[in-house]
Amino acid sequence: MPSLFDPIQLGAIHAPNRILMAPLTRGRATKAHVPTEMMAEYYTQRASAGLIISEATGISQEGLGWPFAPGLWTDEQVEAWKPVTDSVHAAGGRIIVQMWHMGRQVHSSVIGGQPVSSSATATAGQAHTYEGKQDFETARPLALDEIPRLLADYALATKNALAAGFDGVQIHGANGYLIDQFLRDNANFRDDIYGGSIENRIRLMREVTERVAGVAGADRTSIRLSPNGDSQGVDDSNPKALFVAAAKALDEIGIAFLELREPGPDGTFGRTDVPKLSPEIREAFSNPLVLNSDYRSVEEAQAAIDSGVADAIAFGRTFISNPDLPERLRTGAPLAADNPRTWYSQGAEGYIDYPALETVQA
Repeated sequence: MPSLFDPIQLGAIHAPNRILMAPLTRGRATKAHVPTEMMAEYYTQRASAGLIISEATGISQEGLGWPFAPGLWTDEQVEAWKPVTDSVHAAGGRIIVQMWHMGRQVHSSVIGGQPVSSSATATAGQAHTYEGKQDFETARPLALDEIPRLLADYALATKNALAAGFDGVQIHGANGYLIDQFLRDNANFRDDIYGGSIENRIRLMREVTERVAGVAGADRTSIRLSPNGDSQGVDDSNPKALFVAAAKALDEIGIAFLELREPGPDGTFGRTDVPKLSPEIREAFSNPLVLNSDYRSVEEAQAAIDSGVADAIAFGRTFISNPDLPERLRTGAPLAADNPRTWYSQGAEGYIDYPALETVQA
């Protein structure tokens, strides 16, 4: 079996190792969702990852309800991403952007209108807003005649991603966001071609992926799914059948890789007793499969690769406080702990001030 430190071909992207940086929302853009100079330093510090998957990035104002998260729908946003990708490439790295539509997981005070979803549902709890946390609101169902506009938003964001210098794109289809709200049956109560049967519920995911791949190329397109257990109130009564069908549809499109976020019963950021579906999805999807959620050691990651299920591992919060994570894993160096208080704060603290190993040892 390959080692975690062996190279891998992810579609058109040659990754020098199988340690991917998972998408991590950090909230360092402007209120207009424009990337900042600090973000270039942050990603460049982590350029030794086999591939960086950027923080979730909004495809439209409608779809981006997280305060100070970046977007990719305006020229100003595109121009501000260019120094980020240029800097990562100059450091020898590779970076793709994760494209985000949050669906009902937003608040009207942030997006300027009623949230949209597959159906008229609301998430329990509260949304992050610029005025603090506020109760989630009931979303309105996207009308059939709005789907072409949504697909066009994904296409524009993909075109903008390439113009901004990204090496490819990842569609965010996980974690209870819009595509997940169409996929899973406790959120999708539609009676049209996007609801009811599994074939209908995977339709939007398939159409978005086809549209994105038509712009970027299938070999520069990937997607993230979260097949097992509740995710922000979104769940399914038959996840195995649903996500195996979804994997088969993605395999037919020929995307570069599929990433799965799979928490377990002891998850540190979401947990579930629902069994992981990666073995079944592995049978249905022939290109590289990337696994994510609570991997912190070489042993855990290598075991997933040795099992034949995973081809690479996406490390998330471990990358926050260990910018040179591949080297630390390779040498067995201790891992630094991150500070949750600064995950979403706007400053440099807890963002670009975690030292690399050689700095620590100097």
